[in-house]
Amino acid sequence: MKHRGRHRRRKQGRALRAFLAGTALALTGAATLISASQATVGTDPGALKPLASALSRQELRLSENLSAAPVSPAKTVGVGEVLANADHSLRPAGDCTGAERAALPVSPAATSAHCWPEADTRGWHAGAVTTSGDADDDGLWGANRVVLSGWSDHRGAARVAFVDANDPDRLSYTWVLLAAPPGAGRDAGPLVSRLSGMVWYQDKLLATADDGRALYMYDLDRIERTAARGGTAVPATGDPAEHAVGYVLPAVATYRLPGGTRMGGLSLDRSTTPDSLVVSESVPADDDRPTRLWRYSLSDDPSGAGLLATVPREAYETKVAAVRGALSYDDRWYLVRAAGGPGGHGTLWRQDTEGAHAARCGTDETYLCWSGPAQSLSHWEETGEVWSQSGRVLFSLPLASIDRALG
Repeated sequence: MKHRGRHRRRKQGRALRAFLAGTALALTGAATLISASQATVGTDPGALKPLASALSRQELRLSENLSAAPVSPAKTVGVGEVLANADHSLRPAGDCTGAERAALPVSPAATSAHCWPEADTRGWHAGAVTTSGDADDDGLWGANRVVLSGWSDHRGAARVAFVDANDPDRLSYTWVLLAAPPGAGRDAGPLVSRLSGMVWYQDKLLATADDGRALYMYDLDRIERTAARGGTAVPATGDPAEHAVGYVLPAVATYRLPGGTRMGGLSLDRSTTPDSLVVSESVPADDDRPTRLWRYSLSDDPSGAGLLATVPREAYETKVAAVRGALSYDDRWYLVRAAGGPGGHGTLWRQDTEGAHAARCGTDETYLCWSGPAQSLSHWEETGEVWSQSGRVLFSLPLASIDRALG
């Protein structure tokens, strides 16, 4: 059934791919207008440099706190109920505006795209993406295909759209607010941090917090109903508009970095044994130092206790600047670099210890071919797709097509 379902999805997507191919051609034409000064932003960064310094590795060691206040199972629901109450819809690619489609990659082209409603996302900024392909190796959570899309507003309040992706042509969703764990004499409150990275592993969600200084862990079997869904949980933000949101997800554990190191993008690598959490460092755009990349081993302990190893199993430095997301698979690292300026496109580099490659587009052969503004990457191993979002566009494309474009 799994293979027949995959063939059916491919057949349904042919018309969409043709439409998006036309969009990609238009974007390729637009890319010829990119100035020579912008094109130089994508200078070849060369090979990854293994990080051997004991001091640098110590800076990446996590402190673990599994003592966050537990949530009563009697008051909670799972992902299935949340999806059953999906009360919003994304627009298919054909209904996206020209400005929204302009945020898609030029090369390689997206094969699937949907746009978020402007009224429902106004004042919010898209961040990280993870899927049920991260959660379980069959790509399903129960009987559902799910995408989780993180968003933050100008205050830093964070929420996640739980997207029902069972029908690839019609995506529906509902919002869940994220809460920070209690501490220092205070009750649990809103998570106030940009969601630059998220990974859903088994029944746990790991998300960047405290502007990248920490990871918060959430139990996806313990989502709380708010009054809007007949529950008693208090929304994680004081904004009256958010009281209409039906669910709140409180943190159950924290992992924290020492010093000033900050995490940016997160992703899951299922090509390692055991599976591993991939992390890219968040480095200020005006900082000339290299960006560090590293990974932590993940545990298959179903209790979730000690889910994440606290010492990195390997680490590297890259000369790619302004990294917004990192993906690793079969010893290859895929790094998303931010756009060189407002309205521009980013660059997707593939790096290893031998060198670096990026797609080129436009008559001036610029490297600025990826989406803009660029965000994190998530690899759905069961389907071979890579998911990301840019502006109000959620999109995917095969990892194989990325490798072909990168040469």
